[in-house]
Amino acid sequence: MSEKKAKKVQVPRAKMPEQDPDVRRRNFDEVPLGLTPEMAVEEAARCLQCKNPKCVDGCPVSIDIPGFIAKIAENDFPGSIKKLWEKTALPAVCGRVCPQEEQCEARCILGKKGDPVAIGYLERFAADYERENGKGEIPEISEKTSKKIAVIGSGPSGLTVAGDLLLKGYDVTIFEAFHKAGGVLVYGIPEFRLPKSIVAKEVEILEKLGAKVECNTVVGASVTIDELFAEGYDAAYIGVGAGLPRFMNLPGENLIGIYSANEYLTRANLMKGYLFPEYDTPIALGKNVVVLGAGNVAMDTARTAMRLGAESVKVVYRRSREEMPARDEELHHAEEEGIEFVLLTNPTQFFGDENGRLTGMECLKMELGEPDASGRRRPVPVEGSEYRFDCDLVVVSVGSNANPLLTNTTPDIKLNRWGNIEADPANGKTSKKAVWAGGDIVTGAATVILAMGAGRAAADSMHDYLSRGW
Repeated sequence: MSEKKAKKVQVPRAKMPEQDPDVRRRNFDEVPLGLTPEMAVEEAARCLQCKNPKCVDGCPVSIDIPGFIAKIAENDFPGSIKKLWEKTALPAVCGRVCPQEEQCEARCILGKKGDPVAIGYLERFAADYERENGKGEIPEISEKTSKKIAVIGSGPSGLTVAGDLLLKGYDVTIFEAFHKAGGVLVYGIPEFRLPKSIVAKEVEILEKLGAKVECNTVVGASVTIDELFAEGYDAAYIGVGAGLPRFMNLPGENLIGIYSANEYLTRANLMKGYLFPEYDTPIALGKNVVVLGAGNVAMDTARTAMRLGAESVKVVYRRSREEMPARDEELHHAEEEGIEFVLLTNPTQFFGDENGRLTGMECLKMELGEPDASGRRRPVPVEGSEYRFDCDLVVVSVGSNANPLLTNTTPDIKLNRWGNIEADPANGKTSKKAVWAGGDIVTGAATVILAMGAGRAAADSMHDYLSRGW
């Protein structure tokens, strides 16, 4: 290693300022506070500017990571956001919720000898600086074409497709079932992790590029895909996510006080239930709350319940800490905020009172056996280990399924045995001509950036089709 590289390895990685846990556990303000310009420049200077940057290989949308970081190091913050916009329509979102530790940062050369460059922090900084100062230049749009694109769903996958095709000169309309654009970014991710104003700003940029956004439009109900084609659309992209709640089918699961994470978080996030009665969307409040599951959605749910005034919040999970699928950062934040992890434990039934309201649950202790298909050790019940504890609110966060509303009205689109759309993983093509799909409706629940990667591949394929044919 050269002397220059060795010196950069020795420079400590930037530490993100955060709200104090004892304060933030009772408010919905954003937890990480962002880097100052001075911190960002210093962190950007750690980048080795590799000739063959492995970090880019780890990014599903192929952002020029050394390029945007170099601009920050030079104090050219507008140049940095312009470089990001070349490859992503959602830099402020990705800087906050992408699992960089598993992707770009995992491949950073500095990480082999020390801490990797804080790529996510720097992406967030560039986007936030632009939003607050407004000096960045929107990328140039190619010559306009006469082709019309329907993007169904305004989550990360759909927004990426829209952004890419707008830059290529297409007329793009985004159809959203809810009253706000953003998909899972607004109904699924809490305010303290991703403020809604930030998502709105990212959507606003697409509108500046020419996107039309039609909310309160349920494709599959108010209009079908075939009807969109009859109206003059030349191609369609389906990015409706996987929003159908999944339950565990346990005795007592229909008691009052048991919710899906989908409903709980949608009420709290998109419909501002946490501000009731200022906003007229009620949300269930509990003193002793249990969240079933251990992914990022489960952490969002548990941390939301704590902010809504719960005295106790437990995350019940059938495996050990090592197998928990949530990001390390989310687990760390949850523990700091007083969330209790009840591990190697599985629910078996729920109990209620004479009015049908939840009063408690029974659980069974588990131990880990041999690995299963996921590569994680399979949980095995410990006979005779049943025990019971009190709770007045349970939120089930064990995954979600594909909503069949759209696919039921489009029978010529092939589905797999789980009800997800079958699409070519390389380009998103479905069995129906001129229709592509990507994100959670294809893969099942996954990450924001993987959905964006699917959107990028589909947009390229759609452009190829509209230029040359199917």
